[in-house]
Amino acid sequence: MFMTYFNVGEIVNTHGIRGEVKVLATTDFTEERFVPGQVLYVSQKNSSPVKLTVKRHWSQKQFEILAFEEINDINEVEKYKGAQLQITSEQQSPLEEGAYYYREIIGLEVYSLEDELLGTISEVMETGANDVWVVKRPNGKEVLLPAIKDVIKKVDLEQQCVIVDWLEGLDEQ
Repeated sequence: MFMTYFNVGEIVNTHGIRGEVKVLATTDFTEERFVPGQVLYVSQKNSSPVKLTVKRHWSQKQFEILAFEEINDINEVEKYKGAQLQITSEQQSPLEEGAYYYREIIGLEVYSLEDELLGTISEVMETGANDVWVVKRPNGKEVLLPAIKDVIKKVDLEQQCVIVDWLEGLDEQ
């Protein structure tokens, strides 16, 4: 059976000599993803993901520090520098109604209420108050679209599109 994996962090370096790693998290759910006992997979180019079990986790500055049951010294973990930490699709938490994973939003076509193609979502930026979707226009320019109810009218994952109330002045940046 083919398994789908999703990135939750990147191992950016080793930490200490007991096989701990410094991880730059790419998940909003660090407390859930990195709890002791949680299973993660480390994925490197051209090889099958390796299953690892979290032994310890703590945060340090902007990084997450992880130790794994299967790794006991720096030599065993050195080869994973730059590798992605992943989870399987079965490990993903369902999101509340109206919430989406970034990977579901990026690539969607954006249409106005008048059914005019406005562009494609190329990136999601976190700003604190609300996310901002970067829309690449057909002319190559980018427009920042606030992901708020007044602007985003419908997200249709089946049709791979978003319907928006295109505010006057958005294109004049």
